[in-house]
Amino acid sequence: MKQVSPPSCLQNAFNNHHLGHVKVLEFPDGTRSAADAAAAIGCDVSDIGKSLVFMTEGNKPVLIIMNGADRVDETKVAHLLGLDIRKADANEVRTHTGYAIGGVPPFGHVGPVETLIDEKLLAKKIIWLAAGTPKTVFSLMPDELRAVTGVDTGVDISA
Repeated sequence: MKQVSPPSCLQNAFNNHHLGHVKVLEFPDGTRSAADAAAAIGCDVSDIGKSLVFMTEGNKPVLIIMNGADRVDETKVAHLLGLDIRKADANEVRTHTGYAIGGVPPFGHVGPVETLIDEKLLAKKIIWLAAGTPKTVFSLMPDELRAVTGVDTGVDISA
């Protein structure tokens, strides 16, 4: 593991939200999946915040930050949003966030993306998140994640 610089959009978000203390770490074996990230970091898989992009029926992106141990219940999310949803494909993920699947951070995207956060994840002491590539991660306190995303309250969206 080594400390690296994040992509510029993510670095700008760190700077804009007074998160200059955040260290981005790179793991040579990768952190593409929640299980890979947990193994590399040495934490529980539920401490990983996986950033998953879904599309609403109107082709609007929705980012769901889910704890790594659980799956998203798409029916719960659709009910919460009042719209049908589907998983975004790789091109849609890159178009709306600027990142490839496996490296999508929770913020610092190329454009605005509505965000929902799993309530179990916000109960953690430390949350590990993708930092723009399938090999990089960073950690935040739940209050820091709330402040940057503007999401005050987590939601029950696990299957």
